[in-house]
Amino acid sequence: MNGEVFSDAACAQPIDDLKYYGFAGMGNLLKVLTREIENYPHFFLDFENAQPTDGEREVWNQISAVLQDSESLLADLQAYKGAGQEIRDAIQNPNDIQLQEKAWNSVCPLVLRLKQFYEFSLRLEKALQSLLESLTCPPYTPTQHLEREQALAKEFAEILHFTLRFDELKMRNPAIQNDFSYYRRTINRNRINNMHIDIENEVNNEMANRMSLFYAEATPMLKTLSNATTHFVSENKTLPIENTTDCLSTMASVCKVMLETPEYRSRFTSENTLMFCMRVMVGVIILYDHVHPVGAFSKTSKIDMKGYIKVLKEQPPDTVEGLLNALRFTTKHLNDESTSKQIRAMLQ
Repeated sequence: MNGEVFSDAACAQPIDDLKYYGFAGMGNLLKVLTREIENYPHFFLDFENAQPTDGEREVWNQISAVLQDSESLLADLQAYKGAGQEIRDAIQNPNDIQLQEKAWNSVCPLVLRLKQFYEFSLRLEKALQSLLESLTCPPYTPTQHLEREQALAKEFAEILHFTLRFDELKMRNPAIQNDFSYYRRTINRNRINNMHIDIENEVNNEMANRMSLFYAEATPMLKTLSNATTHFVSENKTLPIENTTDCLSTMASVCKVMLETPEYRSRFTSENTLMFCMRVMVGVIILYDHVHPVGAFSKTSKIDMKGYIKVLKEQPPDTVEGLLNALRFTTKHLNDESTSKQIRAMLQ
């Protein structure tokens, strides 16, 4: 957990109004629509340049300490090749001690890497709960929070962006579960033979059980965020659930507007920001679907699902197929009877 302590400083100390208006005046907040669509405000989130105000800085620093490790972790996951050949050789030659040792020595460092990924998910869980606390607490509405606290909104977006990238890589790498399954079988066999193995000091049985549940999920990081958001709602009983779901739906609306309006797309200095927007949009929709009682696909939800799918399908297919799959396979309410046939057809 690296000793991070998350506080509710952003709620305890509302941002000074003068500083806020000065911040907005610097151009970090750009209104993109003067009208309201479906009674929902739309504004530009400066994902590229938003900097924390004094009121955001404490929480921002805490989240930043977690996020600074995200890129190296993704690089490690991308480079993860697994020990498939060594495991196959060991299984096919059960009496060859040398091959057994070779497989075991190949798997152990990989399991320690998988442990690092899992432990990072725990840090991310705490980071998200801290952000939700800051972005939903009274006296401001979730929309006012996102407008006033651009840098925290950007960190929220970065967590979602990392999560979808991690899960895309994990889904394409069956070696992860194969390696961990082999590790657990071997550990259990050795335990039966009363052999103590050094790695158990690092990955004991309880840790292995928790890691096993984590990697059994098709999208483990997204599941972590969904659980964290649901937990946040259930723990904060005095906070209306709408504060959290409105925060998510507003973030989705903002991303949609930025993607479908050429004038505002042109404000981005990097093409990567477009992909960033798409991932964030899909991530908050999935979180909304898991947290809201009727989900994102209901006619009564504040998520214009047809509009979001349309925006995704207007992008180059190779860039959005993974995101469409995330909507198909990791949402909770897509297959509910209340979901319109048109929406289901759009995602087929």
